[in-house]
Amino acid sequence: MASMDVDQDTPLFAIAAAAELAELHPQTLRQYDRLGLVEPTRTAGKSRRYSLRDIAQLREIARLSAEGVSLEGIRRVLSLENEARALQQRVRELESALADALLQQPGRRVFASGANGEVLSMRAGARAERRNQMVVWRPWSSSSEDR
Repeated sequence: MASMDVDQDTPLFAIAAAAELAELHPQTLRQYDRLGLVEPTRTAGKSRRYSLRDIAQLREIARLSAEGVSLEGIRRVLSLENEARALQQRVRELESALADALLQQPGRRVFASGANGEVLSMRAGARAERRNQMVVWRPWSSSSEDR
C-alpha cells in the first residue's frame, strides 16, 4: 500500500462529513460553494471533497456570519486573509532565496565606518581610507590654568 501525504490542503471529506465538522448544514456548504466563499476540490464524478483548510474556512465564515458580517463582507475578509497568507509565503520564499544567494557569494557586500560614524558601502577587495591624524584629548578641569 502506497503512503499518502496528508496536509491541510488534502481533500479528504465528503460534504456530509465536512458539514458535521464545520457544524453547518450540507445545504449551507453548497450555498457557500456557489457563492465562491469556499472552493472544495471536485472528484471525477463532480462530488465535493473538503480539506482541513476548507473546514477551518467554513468555521470562520460561520463565526463572521454570527457576528453580523454580510456574505459580501465575509467574501472580502476571506479574500484579504488569503492574499495576506500568499504574500507571507512569498516573503518567506524570497528571504530564503536571498539568504542562499548571500551564502553563495561571500564578500560581495563590504561595509566600513566613515569619519563621522556613518556606514559606508564599499567594493569587495577595496580598503577603507586610512587617516593618520592624531587627536589629543584633554579632560575639562575647573582650574583656569588648564584652559
